[in-house]
Amino acid sequence: MKIGNLTINGNVFLAPMAGVTDKAFRDICREFGAVFTYSEMVSAKGVFYGNENSEILLGAADEFLAVQIFGREVKSLVYAAQKAEAAGAALVDINMGCPAPKIVRNGEGAALLREPDLIGEIVENVARAVSVPVSVKIRKGFTQNTAVQTAKIAESAGAAAIAVHGRTRDMFYAGESDWDVIKEVKQNVSIPVIGNGDVLSMSHALERIEESGCDAVMIGRAALGNPFLFRGLVKADLSADIIIDTAVRHAKLLVLNKGERTGIREMRKHAAWYIKGLPNAARLKVLVNTAQTLEEITELLYRLKEG
Repeated sequence: MKIGNLTINGNVFLAPMAGVTDKAFRDICREFGAVFTYSEMVSAKGVFYGNENSEILLGAADEFLAVQIFGREVKSLVYAAQKAEAAGAALVDINMGCPAPKIVRNGEGAALLREPDLIGEIVENVARAVSVPVSVKIRKGFTQNTAVQTAKIAESAGAAAIAVHGRTRDMFYAGESDWDVIKEVKQNVSIPVIGNGDVLSMSHALERIEESGCDAVMIGRAALGNPFLFRGLVKADLSADIIIDTAVRHAKLLVLNKGERTGIREMRKHAAWYIKGLPNAARLKVLVNTAQTLEEITELLYRLKEG
């Protein structure tokens, strides 16, 4: 599929997830077949004022990556988009759907769904400032369905694609994602539409594409501890060896990218997701959550291979 001047060889993507979709996790998912991935949300204001963590996120950009930025100030969003492009991002995505209270209180993320004029201003200025495609990720609405209206505004302002999560902000992640809304958006814009919400497997993703007519789907929470789904594999059918070997490789990547102290601390949650459902996992999860070194977490994980 094409998004602006960008060609993507596939239509099932890894969705952006805060605290999850760092370079290590993206590399693992890509290894199993994710054709396109998104960074964690990057604060445009943080980039503008030189926040170190934001710079680290931008430094991970590559040709298979969309860097997702968030904010509400046009100047900082433009600056962050330009930094993302300079770092090698293939696409810049503007988050207008994050439901987190601390984001919404600042008028960012899903709060922008209540300000259609500002949405148009942001997209127009960011799209004009960079040569890579600019997309927007939205929700069904803040409290009511405004998805088509928002999508049309984004398209008119220069967005090359729009991703739609089929829940309102008030729903957070409860209830079911409304794929009829995603279908409605697709029928009312001419740019690619990426559906998001409750996609559980590769086969499910393809069903959603066929049902809604959208151009691609994002898989988010279903990929936690389960990058195998991008290859069409069912985790319950896999051997403990494959699951544990992948988890160990993930841990090594995190340590390589972030150092042992930070990498292992962040690996604890990933390890818990990987081992969920394996025999004796509940008991070992407690130990994994106290692991301090790569050697220690590797040894604990390998215990599960032994049954």
